[in-house]
This record gives sequence, structure tokens and C-alpha cells, in this order.
Amino acid sequence: MCGIFACHHHPDVQQFKPTALKMGKAVRHRGPDWSGNHVANNTILVHERLSIVGVDSGAQPLVNDEGTVSLAVNGEIYNHRVLRKHLKKEYNFKTHSDCEVIIPLYLEHDVDTPRYLDGMFSWVLHDKVQDRVLAARDPIGITTFYMGRSSETPGAVYFASELKCLHPVCDDIISFPPGHIYDSKTDKLTRYFDPKWLVEPTNIPTAPVDYMALRHSLERSVRKRLMAEVPFGVLLSGGLDSSLVASIAQREITRINEEAKSLSDGTNGTNAESGHPLVGIDDSDHLRTVQVLPELHSFSIGLPDAPDAIAAQKVADYLGTKHHTFTFTIEDGLNALSDVIYHLESYDVTTIRASTPMFLLSRKIKALGVKMVLSGEGSDEIFGGYLYFHAAPDKAAFHEETIRRVKNLHLADCLRANKSTSAWGVEARVPFLDKEFLNVAMNIDPAEKMITKERIEKYIIRKAFDTSNEPDTKAYLPDEILWRQKEQFSDGVGYGWIDALKDHAEANVTDEMMKNPKPEWGDDIPDSKEAYWYRCMFDEHFPPYCAKTVMRWTPTWSKQTDPSGRAIGIHANKYETTQ
Repeated sequence: MCGIFACHHHPDVQQFKPTALKMGKAVRHRGPDWSGNHVANNTILVHERLSIVGVDSGAQPLVNDEGTVSLAVNGEIYNHRVLRKHLKKEYNFKTHSDCEVIIPLYLEHDVDTPRYLDGMFSWVLHDKVQDRVLAARDPIGITTFYMGRSSETPGAVYFASELKCLHPVCDDIISFPPGHIYDSKTDKLTRYFDPKWLVEPTNIPTAPVDYMALRHSLERSVRKRLMAEVPFGVLLSGGLDSSLVASIAQREITRINEEAKSLSDGTNGTNAESGHPLVGIDDSDHLRTVQVLPELHSFSIGLPDAPDAIAAQKVADYLGTKHHTFTFTIEDGLNALSDVIYHLESYDVTTIRASTPMFLLSRKIKALGVKMVLSGEGSDEIFGGYLYFHAAPDKAAFHEETIRRVKNLHLADCLRANKSTSAWGVEARVPFLDKEFLNVAMNIDPAEKMITKERIEKYIIRKAFDTSNEPDTKAYLPDEILWRQKEQFSDGVGYGWIDALKDHAEANVTDEMMKNPKPEWGDDIPDSKEAYWYRCMFDEHFPPYCAKTVMRWTPTWSKQTDPSGRAIGIHANKYETTQ
């Protein structure tokens, strides 16, 4: 991940430049490797870089030869080599960065540029000739991105990776909507990611599940995300989703290494264009250049004897990864809460509960020299994996709820994964949210996804990787993991974690405080002492108008307001009182 800040149409950009650099510095944790800025007309782009691809030549902002188009990007473009090959006009690339291809794409495709990109991204591009800015965010909002305006500089528009860059200079801030592009020509946001399943949620798919299509699509998604020139690993909670990602990654690394050893082209495993080791697929779906990769590292965290940590070790032993199990104490987590909320820029209970151990784990990962990890976010939203989906009344309701959850990922699990890792200069990649995989999975008849007496949650993705009827195929995972009940991360790190949070909230928030919420909260009133406690911590870092960028969620089809999986009655370790 990187950090970006930009301002377009500032009345005095040179005078504003020191402030702009200060705002960029506020997200230097996202990009500790280098800082850059570019000023043209009345626009400034600021970039804080985390180098993953094009390590020695990808400093940003990127500028074309003529100096007319400049670009600041946060993210990864997985199909950049294919895009370079198919440009209509020759373009002089200055770097080996995967992001530079956005400039010639803009010169050829204008506002349709993001439709061609396969990856996770948020970017701001400035055209000096037209004095025009385009800004875009990836289809699901894997990378965090905000847009702001200020009553003190009417006509100016601001963009940044995080809220903390904007609230000192803006008094009107929104979360930039995923799958949209902003054009300063029209001063409007327009949706560019518009698959039928997303824009027509009441149109219920009828396609039967194709288990091999699901399997192969997820395998391709993981393969793309091995594109890196730096040490990487996988977050392994021991749940289904992270375990599948780890299993596929391990298989791909084994295959890559076998192919690399058999190469005899004299490249010594380096990229033919850049001279750097690089893994990826080209338009023929084959590895273009390969290197012998080191063993895959996997990482888990939990309280002592946490259910997820125990399961993660079983998976690591089965796959043969170099596994790192870290423990944290309840005190460690409580001490980190204010920092977690500062980095998350949220007061949502679910997000904070899960983000705290992920925040602590990311610091450990960075200390080991790892800069990129694969993670399992998105599967529960796509397949209805949360335990409350057991109560879905019919397939239409089930389908519409999965779409609602996918649409809001940028305010929930994607925000958590992105900001918890970026706080320590680590990048999280999420294979389940690949565009191709989404189109396969979201166009399946939701009747296939529904939970029944015979079918556990996420049955079809489990079945897709069940090789029990394939005698010549090694199992992707042990059965006890492949068919393990859903355990939300905030529960799986140790049941004592959420219990402790509730206890400390009880001690910090009185009944009288609950009866008298702050007037500036308006209608967004916390419904528990834990939620009240987090909101107060949020207010210590951010002004009240930032609250409109936050979403709080509770399970659908349930009387429970507690978002924990243990609040659902079918959980094997449910709370004593559940609905």
C-alpha cells in the first residue's frame, strides 16, 4: 500500500504546498519507502510510497515525457503487462511500476480507464493541458480513499487515502464510492463498475454452481497476487478462507519453483524487462518469467490457546508453510485501542474488535521484513458465511443481503484489512475480491448458497475444494478445516477478548452517560456501552463531521445487536443468551 494526498483547483497552490506535504506525511506509515510530490497549474499530488513492484524505479508521482500528465496511485495493477502489450500507441515507460500504465490508458481511453484495470487501486491523475483531474477507486474499495471539500476554498476538491489527511483542511468529507470515477470536467462521480449482479440486486441469478469454475477462478486470483519483488506471506487464521488462500498459494509456489528450475533460457529467474525477480501471469494465463521462491511464511495471532491459533497450526503443518504464531494479552489489546481507532478511522464495534489483533499482528509481520500478505476477506460476504445467514427466509433475501454486504465491504472488512496492515507499512491482498472471481461467484443461483440441515455455511466453496472424489489429487485442506464452522476473527483470537472489551466498556461508561449521548452525535446513537466507549475515542481523534464516513452494522434477521458470531444461537460456543 501507499498513501496519497491531492488537491485540485486550490487558489494558491504554492502557498498551500507545505500544508499538502504535511497532509501527505500523515499517511507516511502507509508508504515509508519514499516521498514525492508534483505541482502543475493549481493542482498538487503528494505520494508516500511502499515499494512492492518496480522497487528501484517506481517512485511517484509518475509523469509522462511531455510533462502534461501526472499520476499518484495507491494499489496494485495485476494485469499491467497485458495492458502494456495492447496499447494502441507506443508509450515510453520510465519505470517498471505496475501503475505507470494508467497514464497511456488515460491518453487512449479517457474516463473509461478504470474499466481496463484488474487490481486494487485508488488514484488521482492530472491532465495539465486540460487542467483536469480524474480520480478513481477499485470496484470493491479494497484500498481506502476519501474525497473532501472546504468552505474556505470553494471550487477546490481534495483526495486522500485516509481521513487524517483531509479533516485538517476539509469540513465536508465522504468515503469515495468504490467502482466510481470522479471527473473535474463535470464535477461528478460516475459508476464504471456495473455488473448486473451489483446494479440489479433484485434480479436473482439462476445459474447452477460449477465447482470447477469456482476452484479455478480462485486459483487464478491467488496466482495474480503473487506479483511481488519483496518478501511476502499469508495471514492464516485457521478458518476456511485464509486456509484456502494459503493452500493455493503454497501449491502455486511449488509449481512456480518446479518450472523455474526447469528453465534454460539464461534469465536466472529474473524479469526480462526489469532485471528483477517477478511472478505473474500474462494474457495466455502462463507464467511469463519466474524465479525460485522461498518457502511461504504464514502468520497467526491469538490469546493463549485461541481456537484460531490451534487450527492455524494444523493447517500450517499440513501445508508445510514456515509458520509464525504470535500471542497477545488482553492488556496488549486494550493498550492499543486508541491507536487502532486512530488508524482505522472508525468506531464500528465489529471492525475494532477484529482490527486490534490484526493491527498487533501486522507490526510483528513488519518486524520480520515482510511487506505483503495475502488475506481471506470477502468470502463471507460473497457466500453468506456469517452465521446469521442461517435465518435467511428465502433465496432472494439471501442474495440481496450478500450484495449489501459486498457493497459495504469498503466500510467494514476491506477497511479493517487495509488500515490495520497499512498502519505498519504492510500491504494486504484479497483474492476473494478479484473481479473475475466475483462475477463467477455472484452469478450463482443463491439457492446453492443457502444453509440447510445438510449444508453448512459456505458449502459451495468448501465443496469446490473437496477432492475426496479425486483420487489422484492431494487434498487442499484437512477435512476438519475444510468443514470447520465459521468463526469470526474477533471470536477466534480467543473468546476472552470480546468478553474483556465488554467488561472494560462497562467500567468506563456509566448508565447515566448512555442516557445522555453527545448532542453532536445526532441520530447516530451508540446502542451499547462498548459502542459508546469507541465513539468517545473516535471523537478524540476526529471532528464530528467525519462520522458520516463510518458505518455500524448488526446482523440481519436477528434481534441481537451484538455482531459477534457467538451471539447467534447455532454457534457451538454461543453466549448463554442468544437469539
